[in-house]
Amino acid sequence: MMSDIEIAKANKKLKIVEIAKKLNLNEDDIDLYGKYKAKLPMKILDEKPKAKLVLVTAITPTKMGEGKTTTSIGLADGLSKIGKNVIAVLREPSLGPVFGLKGGAAGGGYSQVVPMEDINLHFTGDFHAISAANNLISAMLDNHIYQGNELNIDTNKIIHRRVVDMNDRQLRFITSGQGGEKNGVEHKDGFDITVASEVMAIFCLATDLMDLKNRLGRMIIAYDKNDNPVTVNDIKATGAAATLLYEAIRPNLVQTLEHTPAIVHGGPFANIAHGCNSIIATKMGMRLSDIVVTEAGFGADLGAEKFFDIKCRAAGLIPDGVVLVATVRALKLHGGEEFDNLKNENIDAVIKGMPNLIQHIKNIKEVYGLPVVVALNRFPTDTEKELNTVISECDKLNVEVSLSEGFMKGGEGTKDLAEKVVKLFDKQNDFKFSYELSDSIYDKLLKVATKVYHADGIELTENAMSQLKTLEKLGFTNIPVCVAKTQYSFSDNPKLLSAPTGFKITIRNLKISSGAGFIVALTGDIMTMPGLPKMPAAENIDIYENGEIVGLF
Repeated sequence: MMSDIEIAKANKKLKIVEIAKKLNLNEDDIDLYGKYKAKLPMKILDEKPKAKLVLVTAITPTKMGEGKTTTSIGLADGLSKIGKNVIAVLREPSLGPVFGLKGGAAGGGYSQVVPMEDINLHFTGDFHAISAANNLISAMLDNHIYQGNELNIDTNKIIHRRVVDMNDRQLRFITSGQGGEKNGVEHKDGFDITVASEVMAIFCLATDLMDLKNRLGRMIIAYDKNDNPVTVNDIKATGAAATLLYEAIRPNLVQTLEHTPAIVHGGPFANIAHGCNSIIATKMGMRLSDIVVTEAGFGADLGAEKFFDIKCRAAGLIPDGVVLVATVRALKLHGGEEFDNLKNENIDAVIKGMPNLIQHIKNIKEVYGLPVVVALNRFPTDTEKELNTVISECDKLNVEVSLSEGFMKGGEGTKDLAEKVVKLFDKQNDFKFSYELSDSIYDKLLKVATKVYHADGIELTENAMSQLKTLEKLGFTNIPVCVAKTQYSFSDNPKLLSAPTGFKITIRNLKISSGAGFIVALTGDIMTMPGLPKMPAAENIDIYENGEIVGLF
């Protein structure tokens, strides 16, 4: 089979003006970024939403990846093939994984969004704009201190870090301002990857330009020597930072290989942030189509939980159905099979791994009150017995399963999934959140841990308890929580696979993302600046004299 980039290059794209026409937009309604990309106008938000909203999430993932993005794109194409007016609304890829280990996020095989090279590289410059806005805030903060420090900022309590959209472990911890008095005020500093910036989270939770500006202004970036918070408004950087994001905040229109419209916009971390594309992009999709297919990062315990409890709450969205992606190989891994033996048939391992899938299904149905269908992402090594075992176990829960073959067959391989998704719209929908905003911070964390992770409870370290009291004192009580934990387990221990019991979630740190509007609860050391692997993907990427890019997946 051809590589992803070879498939993408062989595809004959429609000019983006033609894709826009499918959405009843003409050339004057969009701003072209070449022939195959465009920015959408904010005036679309003035229309009334009409679309059904479908979330694509997954079981607890493995390092192999279970194919959420590929399934999302394939499903959109499948819905289009059965005559539905649909848009896929997705996150933008970060350059870090592209040049590192994971690869891009434009789908795979015959379920891709194109132009894939552009989307996986600089695209329309959104992430660079976010980096610039973030780093402008850092520059103005340090300049304020250098110019006399009227706000009495404690340089040991600066919490806003610079960012770059690249995996670079060398920048995790640095000392800035070295070189004497004329070169700044020396203090400990560091870089995060752009997708981990709070500016990125704000960008994706803002409902319009003015909301973006207001959120930027209230972002806490440091504390003064009396432990009072210092905000972006305090250093008078809000207007300039918002100005840098004026173009970026407009979502990007592209297409799938099968010419289904796709909106690709934003991409915050799925741990310390909520891991979803922008609210603006989702709302635009819901005004331009009859069905929106979107996704959330990591497994349903992280991505779907934050999509429901943070994004849907902020945007006033009610999902109409959920697609839960599963793979036989992941279930076998959760069932105790060794990684090197996953290609071999093992029905016993599939059965032992099924509690992971079942627990995610029950969470979606019982905790959030939503109808769900399982998309069993098919791989060549899956046997009929293994596939039928999964289908049989899901039948016991009265949950339909569709064999998803979007990677190999595009929309033709997801038509059955599309039909089953449409059926979800007629099923009972009792959407609710896992906690109420009026709950205490502690109770919110407890409810997520016990309802979604199925833990016995939570434990807060002494440091976390002190931070909890500070947050309550500052008035940050009636906002959502965003739990940062390993994606490889329902628990906070990545070695506890399937559906573990008899554990508690340990909260080690609590920090406020005041602009984004949530409290981040860290259960361990969360890496906000990844490093490159021993053999980074960048080693295989090249460009020829004629401009042809090779090695990009």
